[in-house]
Amino acid sequence: MQDSEPNSAPLRPGQPRVVPRPQHNISRANISESALRVLYRLRQENFQAHLVGGGVRDLLLGHEPKDFDVATDATPEQVRQVFRNCRLIGRRFRLAHVQFGRDIIEVATFRGSGSDDGESPERQVRDGLIVRDNLYGTIEEDALRRDFTINALYYDIADLALIDYAGGLEDLRAGRLRLIGDPVKRYREDPVRMLRAVRFACKLGFTIEPETERPLFELGHLLRDIPAARLFDELLKLFHSGYGVAAFEKLRHYGLFGHLFPATEACLAQEDHAFPITFVNRGLANTDKRLAEDKPVTPAFLYAILLWEPVRRRWEALVAQGMATTEAILLASAEIRAGQRPLIAIPKRFSLPMHEIWALQPRLEQRDGKRPYRLITHPRFRAAYDFLVLRAEAGEADPELADWWTRFQEASSQERARMTDPSPRRKRRPRRQKRSESSA
Repeated sequence: MQDSEPNSAPLRPGQPRVVPRPQHNISRANISESALRVLYRLRQENFQAHLVGGGVRDLLLGHEPKDFDVATDATPEQVRQVFRNCRLIGRRFRLAHVQFGRDIIEVATFRGSGSDDGESPERQVRDGLIVRDNLYGTIEEDALRRDFTINALYYDIADLALIDYAGGLEDLRAGRLRLIGDPVKRYREDPVRMLRAVRFACKLGFTIEPETERPLFELGHLLRDIPAARLFDELLKLFHSGYGVAAFEKLRHYGLFGHLFPATEACLAQEDHAFPITFVNRGLANTDKRLAEDKPVTPAFLYAILLWEPVRRRWEALVAQGMATTEAILLASAEIRAGQRPLIAIPKRFSLPMHEIWALQPRLEQRDGKRPYRLITHPRFRAAYDFLVLRAEAGEADPELADWWTRFQEASSQERARMTDPSPRRKRRPRRQKRSESSA
């Protein structure tokens, strides 16, 4: 981002800072073709059309945006009339998705400021929480309805200028994350903004402005008012973006992690020889590394890591009470998943593989006979093996066991036969051979 300071004269309230094209570094060459098609088509239909949010922010920082969002004065219905390849989504926050193959451009209508009494059918507020927000307004109102100043920057396709109503350019230069308006009120309107504050701080390496940071220590309980399915999506953005370790540490620092994973936090607070924290850190570091190497990751493995410690402790407690190992791990898994479900809705396509990763851990200790051959063909074997390796690296599982499975996968058929032969049989063979020679 260029360091020039256009329009340096004091601005009147509501007056935007406008940065003409020669004084900023955003180029249309770096904007996706699909986003440009949407912007130009809206302009042709005499609507305002602006690139807004994270795409503008990342372009100014020299990063490659993952998404491009568009803001306009066209209503969602009008957007759908303009684009045949458009569908409308959302009830709480009505949006238009314009699809070009796999590329989806999100188009939002300018939101109005409205009233906070929650009486309008288009904008409903309950105990400070916005449950519906489809009251439309001007670009000025829309800017001040956004969460962070650095996400309230607009790129106008009409003249290619930048428009800043909230001081976002200054915060961007300072590496500062600041909420627009009163932080407590804005967090109460949408508690997910607390997770977004952590995410942007980790992703961008920004500091959180003190007034924006202070409520993070106090308002974590509000996250329990958020739909469990939405929290699942938000946490994937946190932990599957390449900075999972930093996100985990910040969530615990602000006391937010305990409101999301109370059973895990209770175990981490007790710290059994530092196994829990070491294991979670190693697991998240492994995920960050795979993402950096452009390797696939799955939410099943992520949540298996985050919830393993309460499962392990319950499993061990049930075994100590006399329950069989296999039955105990299944019951422990079911109990912890049931307790977590009201907080974060993990879809079955991920919760079942997560359960299988846990259930295979005691089976990995069975190395005799045909069991290893059957186990290595299990669809979740590789994930369960990787999970065992992390446990061993954290000091929670036997490193020799993890090493045995590493060698078994690489061994020849003859070597595998020797590795799985029960020890009593190995001792008898030399004696039978000796008797045979004597008899001859």
